[in-house]
Amino acid sequence: MATKKNTDETDNTVEAPAAETETVEEVKAEATEKAPKKRAKAPAAEPVTAAGDGDAADEPVKKGKRAEKIGVVTSDKMTLTVVVRVDRLVKHPIYRKYVRKRKKFMAHDEQGAKIGDKVRIVETRPLSARKRWRVVEIIQKAEL
Repeated sequence: MATKKNTDETDNTVEAPAAETETVEEVKAEATEKAPKKRAKAPAAEPVTAAGDGDAADEPVKKGKRAEKIGVVTSDKMTLTVVVRVDRLVKHPIYRKYVRKRKKFMAHDEQGAKIGDKVRIVETRPLSARKRWRVVEIIQKAEL
């Protein structure tokens, strides 16, 4: 099968078909030359520090921002754990009406939140089988 070679000039030329007399060794050699080379693993880098003067240079820089949610405490019966209900509005894809969605998160609580408190929770490492959030602040105390 002949392949067409594109050139910048108006002259269109046709390449001759590749020779079919290549040996298996030549084909393998070409394939290994074209294959990407594996890189050696780089040594572990030291943590990045803040650019500045004095004591600030010793602290590592935070690379990402953790997810935050605001919700209402629905249960505080566990030790150091609260259940936080987070409400959000989502537009329905077909009817274009806003639908209220709720989800409950278990959060580690050292602030002492009670039922009805409005709290801010932040994503954190797994603390137990179902607890991956932490209460950062109590925004509004519950009215009694």
